Amino acid sequence: MIDPCSLGPKPFLSVDEALARIKEAIQPVTGSEKVELESALGRVPAEDLVAPINIPFDRNSAMDGYALSSKDIDATQPFTLALAGTSWAGKPYAGKVEAGQCVRIYTGAVVPNETDSVVVQEQVSTDGENITFPANAAAYRNIREAGEDVKQGDLLCPSQRQLTPADIGLLAATGIVAVSVKRKLNIAFLSTGDELISLGQPPESGKIYDSNRYMLAGLLADPSYNTVDMGTIPDDRQLLEDTLKKGAENNDVLITTGGASVGDADYIHDILASCGEVKFWKIAIKPGKPLAFGKIGMCYFFGLPGNPISAMVTFKQFVAPALKRLSGAAATKPLRLLATCTTALKKAPGRQEFQRGILTQDADGNFFVASAGHQGSHILSSMSRANCYIILLTEQKGVASGEPVWVAPFSTFL
Repeated sequence: MIDPCSLGPKPFLSVDEALARIKEAIQPVTGSEKVELESALGRVPAEDLVAPINIPFDRNSAMDGYALSSKDIDATQPFTLALAGTSWAGKPYAGKVEAGQCVRIYTGAVVPNETDSVVVQEQVSTDGENITFPANAAAYRNIREAGEDVKQGDLLCPSQRQLTPADIGLLAATGIVAVSVKRKLNIAFLSTGDELISLGQPPESGKIYDSNRYMLAGLLADPSYNTVDMGTIPDDRQLLEDTLKKGAENNDVLITTGGASVGDADYIHDILASCGEVKFWKIAIKPGKPLAFGKIGMCYFFGLPGNPISAMVTFKQFVAPALKRLSGAAATKPLRLLATCTTALKKAPGRQEFQRGILTQDADGNFFVASAGHQGSHILSSMSRANCYIILLTEQKGVASGEPVWVAPFSTFL
């Protein structure tokens, strides 16, 4: 059996072909702004960020113990050194360590210039100002060298890296106060359809609550994006065209859900063709076939399907990587794992499918995946239960229980 939606005189674009066209069409923004480091999380640096200082800045101790010179160590028998003073974290020992002396030192404290070894406190015995070390005391241990982590001038974060919490910590460790980042993307989104009602209204026969806008708001929750919710627009061609033109005026990207199919009230494709440019329409993917991509003026346009699961799948598969490219972030390949499928899955050849699954791992590290339930593109409950997609290739048929399948965990690919 062939997927009936894939039949026709002109074959639909494959997922890879659609992604390639998006990549070719979209160029990263060029504007930038300076932001304080505490506001830089998730932003994309406009330039390579390099270290202004060494990390660590000084040689410092990795342990609580005693700093001494290796010249005073006798590996054949215990030896005793006189305590010259203490080096505290944040308050270095200011004197000179003479031969036959040692310094009490704490983790993170500056190691005196005359010393090159730290013996941990558990290995020594003390008698007033006399510190006795064991015969097996090792030299050249427990010292962090200046620049051991990062040397002055080293690359900290490349210009295309979206800054993570670890990056922010690394930049702060070098004393960087502010960074130049790519400007935020301006993104508008809206839902279309006479059947949609807003939250707070009583349910009506023939009507459904507009869940897509709330879902899109969550999917667009990114520090690199400014978003505008343009609400719900009924199936009025002129009103929809006016709304799309207005949304395209001051935004980099405009996203709609609904109205992208071939029904009498599905106007997205025709409006885009008349007032903008259609890059492609319809993808060999399930769920989510009626996806429109193009431009209105200088604004990129994505017309997603109206069914919520179709909208979510196509957003993450096509829109999310497009937005990352537009923001200046480097492309990343989603994590995919090979798992044993524990339920039989139905599929007809013709479209690449992203079925909702529940991924588990046993004590030996083996991955298993089961269907999350009904796979209809309107079924949100199975998406809520799922924690991954089961990826079934275009020409693949159904999957029998026990067969291996590729899965994409939601933690990296939703």
